[in-house]
Amino acid sequence: MGYAAFLERMGEVNDLLNAKSILNWDARVMMPPGGAETRAKQLATLSVLARDHLVADRTRHLLDEAEAETQGLPPESIERVMCAQVREAIDYHLRIPADLQQRRAELGSIGQDVWAKARAASDFAAFAPILEETVALNREMAEHIGYDAHPYDALMHRFEPGETVATLKPLFQSLRDGLLPLLRRIAEAPPPRIDFLQRPFPKEAQLAFGLKMAAKLGYDLSRGRLDTTVHPFEVSFTRQDVRITTRINENWMPMSLFGCLHEAGHALYEQYADPAFTRTPLATDLIGLYAVNGVSFGAHESQSRLFENHVGRSRAFWEANFGEARAAFPGLLDDIDAEIFWRGVNRVSPGFIRVEADELTYDFHIMLRVDIESALIDGSLRVSELPEAWNAKIREYLGLEVPNDRLGVLQDVHWSSGQIGTFCNYTIGNVMAGQLYGTAVREPSVAAGLAVADYAPLLGWMTGHVHRHGRRHSRDELLVQATGRRLDPAPYVAHLQNKYSEIYGV
Repeated sequence: MGYAAFLERMGEVNDLLNAKSILNWDARVMMPPGGAETRAKQLATLSVLARDHLVADRTRHLLDEAEAETQGLPPESIERVMCAQVREAIDYHLRIPADLQQRRAELGSIGQDVWAKARAASDFAAFAPILEETVALNREMAEHIGYDAHPYDALMHRFEPGETVATLKPLFQSLRDGLLPLLRRIAEAPPPRIDFLQRPFPKEAQLAFGLKMAAKLGYDLSRGRLDTTVHPFEVSFTRQDVRITTRINENWMPMSLFGCLHEAGHALYEQYADPAFTRTPLATDLIGLYAVNGVSFGAHESQSRLFENHVGRSRAFWEANFGEARAAFPGLLDDIDAEIFWRGVNRVSPGFIRVEADELTYDFHIMLRVDIESALIDGSLRVSELPEAWNAKIREYLGLEVPNDRLGVLQDVHWSSGQIGTFCNYTIGNVMAGQLYGTAVREPSVAAGLAVADYAPLLGWMTGHVHRHGRRHSRDELLVQATGRRLDPAPYVAHLQNKYSEIYGV
């Protein structure tokens, strides 16, 4: 009886976090601008309620009973894992004062509105004061959470448990060593055509085609929907309601298409989690206070990057689906073939915007952000110095001169919402995607399906090895079970080297 009551109590925490997610979705998709201030208070209230419900005496009493009731089960049993994760989360939140949690939640929601206006005006000075507060709050949180070597480690723990500044350094170095020489060779090679991607593609046709391709990958439209927003995202309110967004540029079709595929990858993680985990700790990030199935943000990102890049940007995908693209955009693609299209959507073109970056340069945008965030948190970089530091890193990695703040330091929504410590997840996700995909395609049914636009075998493999487990296993446990080894950048680097050497003939 104690364990059942404990599960229902955790279901209530999950319900509160799903309500928070619904309000967040509305704020970023539907809400009129005037609603920002009161919405910030609503979101803060739900965050605090969820946290208070989690750490309440009643919850701790039920957890004690659940632990006693399940103590005879193996440590790896679902029941014991759930209890252990809740115990860890309670201990974590009790280290952080409730008023600090509330200030962070409220500031994050207000910050998103301030950021959106500052970004539109390319005015970093308008955003700087609230960013100063955000950085200060995150430093304070790091001290309460605790860390061994670097305060940034405490903040990353919320998103990628176990990752530290020290562990990221060799990972990033291996990527720089493997990719920078290739990037420099490509810079001197003739680029593929992209003029056909810059034609006037109607907005509604783009949305319809993107959603059709997402559904082909397995995105269940009876449990999902597509909308447009400033900064694309996916959000779930249990596995039965998982929504994606994209953004449209009528003169650059890949933006919406690959936005759809990317967010659909996230959505698959949510839609195909084990139904038995609904409203349980294995479908709830109790540390970060999000209703999400993924074991870490990096694991979640592995699915978005895998379905966007390894599948959606592959030659096989366009050999099988190019006819559908032509049908979706009558007359716009009649003068090219699948090969030209595939090469075009994989063109390497160093740019300013992370979410528009090509597959080869993307991780340099991430390394830049991690370097800057860790320096902000340890105090070696001041907020006032941020634009200059940002622009210098873009120059170092990509050889570009940033023309304004909108294309530079103001482009990401993360800092406005208080999310400091999450950027490493994108590169972790890329590395995981290479490792998982490289293993999956060794299965004959998976490889055969990809060649004929049958993505069910790949989805089945990912569901069996990743999606269905929710938060039951750690990231590295998941990787070892699926691929036989912990996080390893070699398959990802090899994928990029092989693919782009072929495209560019270098």
